[in-house]
Amino acid sequence: MAKVLVALSGGVDSAVAALLLKREGHDVSAAYMRTWMNEEGGKFFGECPWEDDVANARAVAEKLGIPFRVVDLIEDYREHVVAYLVDGYRRGVTPNPDVLCNREMKFGVFARKAFADGFDFVATGHYARKRVNADGSADILCGNDPGKDQSYFLALLRQEQARRALFPVGHLLKRELRAVAAEAGLPNAARKDSQGICFIGKIRINEFLGQYIPEKPGAVVDLSGKILGEHKGLHRYTIGQRRGIGVPSNADDEHYVVVAKRFEENELVVAFDHPDVPGLYTNESRVKNLSWINRPVTEERELLARVRYRDASTPIVFSPDGNGGARILYKETQRALASGQILALYDGETLLGGGVFL
Repeated sequence: MAKVLVALSGGVDSAVAALLLKREGHDVSAAYMRTWMNEEGGKFFGECPWEDDVANARAVAEKLGIPFRVVDLIEDYREHVVAYLVDGYRRGVTPNPDVLCNREMKFGVFARKAFADGFDFVATGHYARKRVNADGSADILCGNDPGKDQSYFLALLRQEQARRALFPVGHLLKRELRAVAAEAGLPNAARKDSQGICFIGKIRINEFLGQYIPEKPGAVVDLSGKILGEHKGLHRYTIGQRRGIGVPSNADDEHYVVVAKRFEENELVVAFDHPDVPGLYTNESRVKNLSWINRPVTEERELLARVRYRDASTPIVFSPDGNGGARILYKETQRALASGQILALYDGETLLGGGVFL
């Protein structure tokens, strides 16, 4: 029997994680991570339903008869996640706060507090699985539900984090998990899944970033340099973006998409979405800051990769550069690979690690 602290979010996934761990006979406690507040320094940041989340999490803990607490991580979240998000957009890249939150917060600050309190493991409701090897090391595997697999968001975890993490629901399909929750009478069995980044709430990302990054208008140009309009700041756009550019479609109803951001000229480059557009479609990319969960890949080899959470795995040739980065050759053409996003690397169903697109 292990002493386990479950990160109880208020949603059904983590609720079932706690239920299954208790059924297995573990000494289970639960905690809600409070990572943001609705108002910071007099600035309103939208409706993040954290009070409702806490109420749901507490109700689940009471139903299961397990201890419950709220852990205040607001300052840590501001330092590790919000600063990273704002700095990334300020530099013109498209960061992924969910991936960083898992490494730095859930399995970082939160986990260290749990271990200091005597817990053996931290558990979450991620749709992923864990395998313990004969040498005691841990691998993270894809979740069994292909439509809900969340291993992508764990791509930057380190081995010491994987060893002390538990993913109790990764073997279930979502419909099976809902059925387990309903059968057990969990109070949030029918609660809808949350979407987006909580602290942004119901306001748009650009409205949030506007509190930190001043507008810097510039020209919207096509590939020939012809001025088509004006943008409000390059931080507001990402490669492949179609909506919100402010440039109308042509007579054939073809729509412009973002294909490049020229920082020295402060120009946003757009083009019609054609397979031959440079910068939009590619068979090659580079990544930096590679992070490995278990065994680093140090030689050129064929792997699988996922360029975005919702994208299917695609075959690649991985060629490390010896400096913590790699050249990636894709066997299938990829669209809109944005700097700052995460490339997750797999060997079959085993998550090897990940890197950051240059």
